[in-house]
Amino acid sequence: MTATRQPGTKKSAPRNRLAAISLARKAAFNILIAVERGHSHSDDLLRGKAVDALSAPDRNLATALVLGVLRWQIQLDHLLLPLLKHPNARLDPEVLIALRLGAFQLRHLDRIPDRAAIDESVELAKQAGHRFASGMVNAVLRKLASTPLEDFPEQSAGQIALAQAHPDWMVERWAGFYGMDTTRALCRHGQLQPAFTIRVHDLAIVQDLAAEGIQLQPGNLLTSAFTVISGDVTESAAFREGRLRIQDEGSQLIAELAAACSDPPARLILDCCAAPGNKTLILAQRNLQARILVCESSAQRFTPLQQRLAPLGERIECRLTDAGAIREDSAFELALADVPCSGTGTLGRNPEIRQRLRLEDLARQTERQRSILEAALRALRPGGRVVYSTCSMEPEENQRVVSAVIAEAPTARQVSLEFNIDSLAAKNILIPSGAARLKAALRPEGALRLLPGTFHTDGFFIALVEKTA
Repeated sequence: MTATRQPGTKKSAPRNRLAAISLARKAAFNILIAVERGHSHSDDLLRGKAVDALSAPDRNLATALVLGVLRWQIQLDHLLLPLLKHPNARLDPEVLIALRLGAFQLRHLDRIPDRAAIDESVELAKQAGHRFASGMVNAVLRKLASTPLEDFPEQSAGQIALAQAHPDWMVERWAGFYGMDTTRALCRHGQLQPAFTIRVHDLAIVQDLAAEGIQLQPGNLLTSAFTVISGDVTESAAFREGRLRIQDEGSQLIAELAAACSDPPARLILDCCAAPGNKTLILAQRNLQARILVCESSAQRFTPLQQRLAPLGERIECRLTDAGAIREDSAFELALADVPCSGTGTLGRNPEIRQRLRLEDLARQTERQRSILEAALRALRPGGRVVYSTCSMEPEENQRVVSAVIAEAPTARQVSLEFNIDSLAAKNILIPSGAARLKAALRPEGALRLLPGTFHTDGFFIALVEKTA
């Protein structure tokens, strides 16, 4: 767990220079290099074999270092670059990552001595083949360690962007859409460790976890959702036996709202963009007689998806295909289009998005999202419904996609999610206070927009569209 250092505080440091690199820092360094080069996502790498092989304390430190550096990267670079002899010089990725790792520890981790943060960063640069640059790493980090902590104001959009390490263009957009106060809260939430939420089918599992020393807190919306307060769920018997799974409460809500679209339950369901399969499992649980066509366009994600859904047997048909290419016209009663998106509602969980995403990317995403929603509507029978959802905060990917598709589809109309919320509340799937809060959050057109942190979830947009004929 990280803690931000307060201005004016100073840490003591041991006198002995560290000769070796700790396993946690080495793992964090390798992951950050892979992320910097665009080879993978931090979440995937932190769940990989290299991190799993670490002891629990090293695993926790490696995770804190990776996510901390990625969350604060914009501000760390702002602090580091003026200390370089040539601030505009292009640094090798290994040198840059070594500097960022050291700077993050110096500025944000109280329990790590300055000497350890500096010396191991220097050694990381050396072992990565940059012996000559290691002297520069040492000098820059020592300068930073002796520099008083800067107090970043948060009055304007640009100041918020720097103070909370978000891209200027993103914060300026949010300020225009949501106002300055909400934007400030969104950015601050993006710097926090997101809630670690699990889904359980039986309250007996909660008791089993408590017996193993794992402390839980009930969710804010769903009776099946619990936030882990302490303990390692992944080491529990229930997790190993598949009796619980890790899933954000907002992600669970999307599938629950979709499953509540039809009464009696749907018998033919289309899941357009299914990986990793968490929402598919909820659709199958709530529609026990349904057959579900599951589509996934990523070959890398397809095999794990098949394996995860295999216990459902013949009820599931998995296809490696882009959902926009579906040609089963008027076949399904229900569709879920949880489309690929920018992911700006998940910056706390996937912090590298803020470094990779560009404004021009939104237009390309929008084109694909419209294609998937149009295909889902074609695949529905008259009277069928599709739930369209994203984990994006950007209007171009959300209501504007729904409105644009409906404008060109005379047999489609948007429907309020109020009925779905009431249905879930009546079945005790939603807790009463959660149902009331969700109904209050409905947009005028009937969609739901969950701002990150508002419901202790990631950020999501959820809309319901009906095929009328």
